[in-house]
Amino acid sequence: MNTTTIISLPLRLLALSSALALAACGGGGDGSSNSNTTSSSTGTLSVSMTDAPACGFDHVFVTVDKVRVHTDPNADTNGTGWVDVTVSPARRIDLLSLTNGVLTTLGQTPLPAGTYQQIRLVLVANGAGALANSVVPTGAAEQALDTPSAVQSGIKINRPFTVAPDTLTDLVLDFDACKSIVTRGNKTYGLKPVVTALPTVVSGAVTGVVASAPGAQVFAERNGVVVKATVADASGNFTLSPIEQSSTAGNVDVVVVPTSATGRGTGIVRGVPVVARGSTAVATAAAPLSLPASTFGRVSGTITPTTAAGTVRALQQTGGATFEIAATVAASDSGAYSLFLTQPALPLAGPAVGTYQTPLPAGGIPLTQDGTVAGKYSIQATSASGSVITQPVTVTTTGVSQNFAF
Repeated sequence: MNTTTIISLPLRLLALSSALALAACGGGGDGSSNSNTTSSSTGTLSVSMTDAPACGFDHVFVTVDKVRVHTDPNADTNGTGWVDVTVSPARRIDLLSLTNGVLTTLGQTPLPAGTYQQIRLVLVANGAGALANSVVPTGAAEQALDTPSAVQSGIKINRPFTVAPDTLTDLVLDFDACKSIVTRGNKTYGLKPVVTALPTVVSGAVTGVVASAPGAQVFAERNGVVVKATVADASGNFTLSPIEQSSTAGNVDVVVVPTSATGRGTGIVRGVPVVARGSTAVATAAAPLSLPASTFGRVSGTITPTTAAGTVRALQQTGGATFEIAATVAASDSGAYSLFLTQPALPLAGPAVGTYQTPLPAGGIPLTQDGTVAGKYSIQATSASGSVITQPVTVTTTGVSQNFAF
């Protein structure tokens, strides 16, 4: 698998080596009949993939067959006008190897210049022999990952991007494995894909170092919604990339949530700027983020009916703002969910919060602990139809039960 680690954003995808040389093939045309494209000029689309951390898994494997693009956001998969980037041979990728700014190249192809509205990521189906798509739960054996919708029609991503004439356009597919894996009560696994697409021309990175917290989950958030996530390495280094620069949404908040084994609590750095094709550091090895000591608690329960197929987030409020601390997906057959002592975990100490400064202070950005919200969370369940229920809880080391009925 071709991978690269992003250190300097201006060279992000252009530095990827051994890109597959792939020809364009349409489902029934090359899209030139659509008014959004210009048939007399051609650009090049390069597609790569990255991932957010996965909770409770050592490996998450998917096998990519092709990426399809179309100028119409509502185009039928069997219609004309599709342009395909075919991955030949199909690539089996461990999504959990694609954290901290690591990308893998899927391929590139020439296509008519213009604006494209719909992207589909098509996976190979599991069959006889080795599993094309699978998960390896921590401490357990490899299990099949059911991917019915992704195999039949592709994972649909509606995200406009423009291909300019005689220009290479880099597009990154960000696959959030943590929020995409559904654990069923019978210990089987299904894929409920959460994938976004980002053109690199409008994207940047945030880097940092956290002290005494290897394996911490690190989130870039806007208004309490995670826009990018990663895991700190053994030395506490982390890279959040790509993050879309947004003139309307503004800066991001960086939220660090260590594992329970570290005995450290949540750290938050507010107002971190994102610079297109640039990188912003919130901490360095000489002045890492220092997190408060903490014990950990858990929240578990059920979502009914099971057809609600709910997702669950643990939110915490401090300083008038809301932050996501952990998230999980309820089991599709039982509705059960768990925010456990392992990842995702809920620190009981209040978060330590600071504001981004430039230049960085010699001793690092100071973080001040908010003890008034220690152990206080809002547990938010969202059904497949988009209905939302939020309940306040006070988490303890013995655990809290919170059920949701839609």
